Amino acid sequence: MSAEGPPPPAGPRRLPGRLLVPVRTKTGVVLLHDEVSGNAYAVRLKLTKEVLTVQTQDVICVSASSRSANHRTVTLRRQPVGGLGLSIKGGAEYRVPAVISKVFKGHAADRTGMLFPGDAVLQVNGINVENATHEEVVHLLRNAGDEVTVTVEYLREAPSFLKLPLGSPGPPSAHSSRASSPLFDSGLHLNGSSSHTAPSSPPSPVANEPKYEKRWLDAWSVPLSMARISRYRAGAETLRPNAFQVVALDGVSSGLLQFPSAQEHAGWLQAVSANIGDLTLQTMEMTNKCCSPCDQVSILDWVRAEKTYNLCEVLFKVDKPQLPDACCSRASLGFWDPDFGDQGPHCFSVQVGRGGSHSFSVELGSELAEWEARFQRATFMEVQRTRSRTYVCSWRGRTLCLTVDFALGFTCFDSRTKNVLWRYKFSQLKGSSDDGKGRVRLLFQNLDTKQIETKELEFQDLTAVLHCIHSFMAAKVASVDAAFMDSQSVTRKFMHSS
Repeated sequence: MSAEGPPPPAGPRRLPGRLLVPVRTKTGVVLLHDEVSGNAYAVRLKLTKEVLTVQTQDVICVSASSRSANHRTVTLRRQPVGGLGLSIKGGAEYRVPAVISKVFKGHAADRTGMLFPGDAVLQVNGINVENATHEEVVHLLRNAGDEVTVTVEYLREAPSFLKLPLGSPGPPSAHSSRASSPLFDSGLHLNGSSSHTAPSSPPSPVANEPKYEKRWLDAWSVPLSMARISRYRAGAETLRPNAFQVVALDGVSSGLLQFPSAQEHAGWLQAVSANIGDLTLQTMEMTNKCCSPCDQVSILDWVRAEKTYNLCEVLFKVDKPQLPDACCSRASLGFWDPDFGDQGPHCFSVQVGRGGSHSFSVELGSELAEWEARFQRATFMEVQRTRSRTYVCSWRGRTLCLTVDFALGFTCFDSRTKNVLWRYKFSQLKGSSDDGKGRVRLLFQNLDTKQIETKELEFQDLTAVLHCIHSFMAAKVASVDAAFMDSQSVTRKFMHSS
């Protein structure tokens, strides 16, 4: 159950690496899971550009100085037709008090204006029933006489298994007269006289009598700037179906929100992630105004920094693209521990020097595509900024240096005399092989003789050198072929094939 607000006057913007998603406002009723009790209860979500607000229902006094209803004591006069005009569910055997599940329009309970579906029955004619079973409360109400005084309090976190209505009072139903059961309505509106005389007129209003209303009230809000979305169970890699939670920068959480259908889930996920994404871009723009050109932020996401690597010396690799939900645009970044188990459907690794690798997982297919595109773009920009990198190497006891230069290609020179031993363009590299330790063999084609010339070198950190060569050559190709980046995207190939 949801309602969407109109999109903003300005048209939606196409952002690099993101889908075309407008900033949206939404409202809707969903279930909020209580991780402690395991129960779920209805809440209403209100989404704006900057905040996701969680609302809960409550009964408030709208005509007195105090808006808090707390306990209400109401006297009901049993009617010849319609009885008390209400039904109840629940009971102590279900670890909840007996709760009014229905208030029938035009009958005794409705006429008081003080009883609502969701009210927990605390006392009946002065007898405490908070810990009474369903049958005990039903028996007491049915045998309490023609005038019944009940004390109630609205149960804000009524478990969803009670299936309490969220709307206004409805008409009587013959089904409510069935045998009493905690999970069925026990009707208390058909136990009066069976005559068809009209119900008595409502009592005259009393001056200054308090008036109560059932309303959705703001419970807490989650700021969306730099917030993250999670669809996984805490401490596990189990994906919750049709559910997610939003966690703010200061740790405030929406709680686990369960949606009634996959369509509702996708709509909310798309809307919330789009708003988070736009706010993140605003944060990036403000940050980049204070940064030098070489320190510009390309993408922001959540991960704990443990070590810093040169961008030219790492290799981005998409591990297992499986993209059934590539329609959305934003999710949280998580570190994957290879010893824990399956890394999930949307994963990438950053391979670093000396054979190390750090693996990560994101929750949405489009987020994986965005990370791949931004990582490639940032790497190419770093190559063009640094222009060259030089590594110390050796061969046959001689200390040498190899320079990888964006304009010149490969240059090997003596580390002591600086004399150039050989130089080749990137286009002349026709192949390579290594021993997996430190030695590499590079195969270059002589432009004059067309013969293959082999050069062997030994490095202390061979992996970093190979990653650097890969980065420089890819950046060189991308500088002359604008479509190269998209053609190399593993994630986008899977998205299109899906």
